[in-house]
Amino acid sequence: MPFTIKERMKKVVLLVALGFTLVSFSQEKINWLGFEEAIALNKKDPKPILLDVYTNWCGYCKKMDKDTYANPTIAAYINKNFHAVKMNGEGKEDITYKGYTFKYQKKGRMEFHELAAAFLEGQLSYPTTIFLTKEEQMLQKIPGYLSPQRFEIILAFFKTEAYIDTDWVDFEKNFKSNIK
Repeated sequence: MPFTIKERMKKVVLLVALGFTLVSFSQEKINWLGFEEAIALNKKDPKPILLDVYTNWCGYCKKMDKDTYANPTIAAYINKNFHAVKMNGEGKEDITYKGYTFKYQKKGRMEFHELAAAFLEGQLSYPTTIFLTKEEQMLQKIPGYLSPQRFEIILAFFKTEAYIDTDWVDFEKNFKSNIK
């Protein structure tokens, strides 16, 4: 017995809804942590720490969120291999780290969070991606927008600890991308 138009429409709507649900489940998102939360978690589950230092007004920060951090390959790799922290370079919340409480500062027209400024070594450039070892030592700060393809190589370089004994040029030349 053939389906009525109403029954067909219900099936189409159900299939479309199921398709959107499957797409949304397959889009892994980064499990962003607060800085203090990441440091506490690192004590129990040591991993390198990735800091995304951004501001609300930064256009390239938003582009990196949309293009790079939203990429499912990048998100899955970060979630598996790093404790990921979103740090507002102008954040107003106090952050206690290594016995010191870092605060928001406003000096004239300049606004900054002391901890972000410390990691950025006073050069307030957004976005900046900072890599810390699992022992919380700074490895590298990389200012500017990074495409998913470029960022994938950088993530692998720091996660695999290739920086210890491999030249960046050689690592980049031999890298095989997983981004489709």
